[in-house]
Amino acid sequence: MNQPTPLSEESLDALQHLKETREINTVILCYPHHPGALELDVEGNLTHDEMVQALPDDEPRLIVHELSFASPEGTRRSERLLILWVPAAATAHEEAYTAGYESLKELLPGVRVHLTARRADQLEYRRLVALAG
Repeated sequence: MNQPTPLSEESLDALQHLKETREINTVILCYPHHPGALELDVEGNLTHDEMVQALPDDEPRLIVHELSFASPEGTRRSERLLILWVPAAATAHEEAYTAGYESLKELLPGVRVHLTARRADQLEYRRLVALAG
């Protein structure tokens, strides 16, 4: 088994905050300078569109997002997603982000929906709802 990817204290706090409260629904993590510890990039209560807009066009990110939606029966639901964002223009540290993604899967066992996205249309709201469904 690979060595777990380290997370900064701030990142761990943000993930714990996301799990325990309803104040935030999105945590975006990055390697700001070089692979090492994942650091907090964004922590907030973002709409789906705001979450997608917060992603850079040329750098990978790891996202934990609480997606809110209505079931076909009309019941309000939410599902936590783990997303590896690797846009086509990204050239740096893809392997480190992939290792971080695998570590987060282990750290967040309650997250059922895992996906890798290379284009913004792969994060389209209806597609994410269908995956979470």
